[in-house]
Amino acid sequence: MDPGDSKTRANSKLVKSLLIMTAGSFAFGWALVPLYDVLCRAIGIGNAEAKAGKSVVREAVDPNREITIEFLAQPASVGSFEFRPKVASMRIHPGKLYDIEFYAKNLTTQASVAQAVPSITPVGTSKFFHKTECFCFSPQKFAVGEGRDMPVRFIVDPQLPNNVDRLTLAYTFYDTTQSATRP
Repeated sequence: MDPGDSKTRANSKLVKSLLIMTAGSFAFGWALVPLYDVLCRAIGIGNAEAKAGKSVVREAVDPNREITIEFLAQPASVGSFEFRPKVASMRIHPGKLYDIEFYAKNLTTQASVAQAVPSITPVGTSKFFHKTECFCFSPQKFAVGEGRDMPVRFIVDPQLPNNVDRLTLAYTFYDTTQSATRP
């Protein structure tokens, strides 16, 4: 048996294994986006319907029910942005459209881009919280030292389970300047 022949077979086997591993990695990466979407829907985080631009069906206001909505804001990187809700909480009637504002200010010495990522708690209630307008739908550009109010318009579905009397809308505000300026 020729030693070169054995080496050729070993190299051929290695190339096949690497090609299979590459194809498997590509398939796994391709499947991550739909898997992430399914996971988010299953545990009730995010608001994919609002981000997709689907219309919200407005139902009748429930004047006999009030729930408290709490607003939280957290900048992900200390020192880049000042970020806070204009009010800490409000009492609302399900089915009625409400407006709230958050304030953000660029604290850096350069123009910056930021993106807000929302979450609604308790888990599983995000399907009842519909944002019709939100600064979180797209990246926000800020000049040096610029501060501004950013609106959120929302409606809570009257079908929200009766045992839920408090929702929390929380945002984490990420400085995405580096990823926004990449070619």
